[in-house]
Amino acid sequence: MSIIDDKSQHCIPFLLERLRVHSARYRDGNTPPFFLGLNGVQGAGKTVLVSTLQETLRSEPYSLSVVTLSLDDLYLTHADQVALAQANPNNPLLQHRGQPSTHDLDLGEKVFASLAAEQPTAIPQYDKSAFSGQGDRVPESQWEVVNQEGQEKIKIVIFEGWCVGFRPRDDQTLRSKWETAVQQKETGNYQGRLGSVKLEDVQAVNDALKRYDALTDKFDALIHIDAQNLRFVYEWRQEQERSLRASKGTGMTEEQVNHFVDGYYPSYELFTETLREGVFKPTVHHPFTASSSDWQGRQFRLVVDRNRRVQEVIQI
Repeated sequence: MSIIDDKSQHCIPFLLERLRVHSARYRDGNTPPFFLGLNGVQGAGKTVLVSTLQETLRSEPYSLSVVTLSLDDLYLTHADQVALAQANPNNPLLQHRGQPSTHDLDLGEKVFASLAAEQPTAIPQYDKSAFSGQGDRVPESQWEVVNQEGQEKIKIVIFEGWCVGFRPRDDQTLRSKWETAVQQKETGNYQGRLGSVKLEDVQAVNDALKRYDALTDKFDALIHIDAQNLRFVYEWRQEQERSLRASKGTGMTEEQVNHFVDGYYPSYELFTETLREGVFKPTVHHPFTASSSDWQGRQFRLVVDRNRRVQEVIQI
């Protein structure tokens, strides 16, 4: 399975324009690092896009120093994840890594602050294969350190992940969306997962998501790889695991993949809509740090088809 990059050709001009606006704000030439959030449905081609963006921005004529931090690299340590699962034994969404609340946000905020201040910063790393696939954080002594003396200062930080930029729902909307999903499930014409989990389970994820705003509010721009149909995530994950089984002789079965994606799917149903409306758009519940006049044009949405090909490009 090879993913062809047809996304960077759209994203690079957007990014260069946002960088120009960013630099123009700091006329003394003392421009702080630019933070780019990158959200993409699992399997939509995030990794390929990130590596192309990095390569392009690091090369002539731009020659910018770039670092990528993945949301996955902020997962809790294995011990903390086990403790979280044990503290919430009846919530299936918290039994393994993935959902909001399974990340170390203190670590994320510390790394963001250090990069923003152009201080020497160790970039966290996570090993998904540790503990038979349950995963664990790589020892800090092995993390790459950027902004060290003699190194070029990082000017662009790319923060990527499946729920990067998700905004929490207010309790009333959350309940209403959950009730609708439950009703749809009862009528039999329902393909989602939200209607199959308890309200208090998604409430716990939604409550945890409130703290993620501390990272989201630091973004100068956001790129969102969206799918014409969110159900594509099941097929894309199956493809990834088939490739893994073929190359490494090991990987999840089809049934395990479906079960794995089921754990993420309620959040796609709940939070994708606000992402599509605009992460920086001020609302009653999220007045945000950016001034109301400043939010437009900072988000870029690529809608892809089943083959991950870009079908629509929208600047928000």
